[in-house]
Formats: sequence, C-alpha cells, structure tokens
Amino acid sequence: MMAKKLLFLIITCLSIFTLMSCKKESLKSEIESTFDLASKNATNELMTEDVNNILMATTDSFNLSGARVPNAEMGLPACATITVTGSFPNKHITIDFHDSCVGSDNVTRSGIIHVVLTNYIRTAGSVATVTFENYKRNGYQKEGTVTWTNTSNSPSAKSWHRVVVNGKITAPDGRYWLHESDKTLTQVAGITTQNNSDDAYSISGSGSVTNEEGKTRTAEIITALHKQVSCSNIDEGSIKFQGPNHYALIDFGNGYCDNIATVSIDGYTPRTITLR
Repeated sequence: MMAKKLLFLIITCLSIFTLMSCKKESLKSEIESTFDLASKNATNELMTEDVNNILMATTDSFNLSGARVPNAEMGLPACATITVTGSFPNKHITIDFHDSCVGSDNVTRSGIIHVVLTNYIRTAGSVATVTFENYKRNGYQKEGTVTWTNTSNSPSAKSWHRVVVNGKITAPDGRYWLHESDKTLTQVAGITTQNNSDDAYSISGSGSVTNEEGKTRTAEIITALHKQVSCSNIDEGSIKFQGPNHYALIDFGNGYCDNIATVSIDGYTPRTITLR
C-alpha cells in the first residue's frame, strides 16, 4: 500500500513539474514571438514612411503638390523613371526603379510604385492610393494598398489619414509577415518652404502584424513617431505590442538619426535591433 502511495505521489509530482515546464516553455515561445513581431513591425513602419517620402517628393517635383513650385531637386533617385498620365480625379503616377536603383540615401530600390491621385496631394480632401509591383527596398518586398486622405483644416497645418490594408513584407530569405494599420500623419516641419529636405512628420495610430505561423500582435503608438525626410529611418517615438500575457515596447530613440531601435519585454532590459 505504501509503495502504491509513493508511486502515485511521484507520478503526481512529475505531472505537475511537466505542466509547469510546458507552461514556462509556452510563455517563452510567446515572448520570443512578440519580440520577433515587434522587430518585423519596425520594418513595416520604416518601409511605409519611405514610401511616404517618395510620394511627397514625386508630387512636389511634378506639380502635383498644390503648394510648392515644381522642383527636380526633391531627393528622387536619378535612376528612377517617373511617368504621369490622366487627369484629376484619376491622375496616374508610375515610379519605376527598374531592377536596381540606388538613391543618394544609399538605399537600393527596385520594382514599381503605382499612385492614383484624386487632387493635389496637399489639398484638403484629396486621396492618394498607392499599390506596388514587385517593389523592394534593400531586398525587402512590399505589397498591399496604402491610402492617404488629406485631412488638413488650414493652409498652415497639413495632415493625412493613412490606412494600410493587405500589407505584406517578404524578407530576402523568403519569410514573410502581414500587417495593417490606421494612422494619422501631421507635418511638423517644412510646411512653408519650397524644398522638402526639411520636411518632418509626426505619426500616431495603431495596427497589427501577423507572422507566417498565424501569431498576431496588436500595435499602438504610445509616443508619436517622428520621421524626417532627411533621415532614412524613424528617429523618435515608441510602439507598444500586446502579447497574450505580456507586452513589448519598441523605442526608436530620441531624435538622433541612426538605424538602431530597442525592444523590451514588460519593461525589462531592452534588446537592440537594426532597422532594415
């Protein structure tokens, strides 16, 4: 009888130990998924803001701004071929980076960005719809539809409501992730000048990111992101990613232009990531 009780106790303890170990491993796996998705989302943000720069530079250069004198020196790569056809509300812009186009920012782009404009992009109520054709930035392919709706309420305050649907990023190694977002962009510098090199934007809003395994994290901008046209990366702001029983915080820094951000889980020691 004593032997049976002892055996039962041993089996019970082993079961509890196994259950606790499994829970611990499961939590560890979920935390790593959150860290990975936060890192991937940093790439989403960077690529979308880069497209924002390209869109604004193109409309400024081809008299589609509604606020600036056309200027060929707006930062567009010389190796890109830009074609404008049609008329409002169906003005079509094709920005072709061909097989490889290296800009002055040392970023390599390829493929095509398609834009449809309903009116000058800096005019209240105008809508710009952007899609992609085998478009890549430093080897990362971007897909989906990005829509900018001008919500400006005065000539001295420019803002846009930007929505990303069916977003997909494919890394050079073939791994991919999906993303969607609903953001507000407010221009915070360069509104009154004729050259976009001093433009800067503040971004707020939320979104989500999903990996190949179907794991999803919601993302909310806690501190407004800051993106200067003169900087290739987001240089300020933070985003919170909610996991099942934890959260991650990605911090883009305090305004210094570099390609570094940090990700911390539940406020613990952050890990450094490189923006792509």
